[in-house]
Amino acid sequence: MAATTVADDRDVTKHWWLFLVTGALWIIFGFIVLSFDITTVYAVAIFLGVGFIVGGIVELGLASVAESGKWLYVTFGIIAIIAGIVALVWPEQTFVVVAAIVAWLVLFAGILDVVTSLATRHDNDIWWLQLILGGLEIAVGVWAIGYTGRSIALLVIWVGVAALFRGISHIVLAFGLRGADKQLRQVATT
Repeated sequence: MAATTVADDRDVTKHWWLFLVTGALWIIFGFIVLSFDITTVYAVAIFLGVGFIVGGIVELGLASVAESGKWLYVTFGIIAIIAGIVALVWPEQTFVVVAAIVAWLVLFAGILDVVTSLATRHDNDIWWLQLILGGLEIAVGVWAIGYTGRSIALLVIWVGVAALFRGISHIVLAFGLRGADKQLRQVATT
């Protein structure tokens, strides 16, 4: 019975590197967003569209290895990909259109983070960090949706900072899973 549990746990922990890769990608994305010149609506829309699509693909990839809550990853992935396509199809639209896309994505990301943090609070020591981030994302998303004429600069900064935090949390999780994987390999060999 114990060998089956160790084998099942190894199936989860052996994919630690996936979180390391996605964490690095989120951090790179965050730095690029924060250093981007947002004066050109067209360039911002293209960049955000590609970022949303890549983020959506990453979420769908995470869904393939997730043990539970796959539908959350799939839902977020599909929403992100749709938002990216919309941004690419109408890149010349005003800042208001881009703000609406970002605002809705931030809102959905916040909801996903809150739900995920509460669902994993017994298994995750830093669940509260994801809960705080999710609450902030929901607040900013609702604020931006309610006032679409607000500055896109604030939303671009928010997306950059949120990407950095998501990247950091993925990297912390990756190293936690890597440590657990090493321990499980030791248990399996004894």
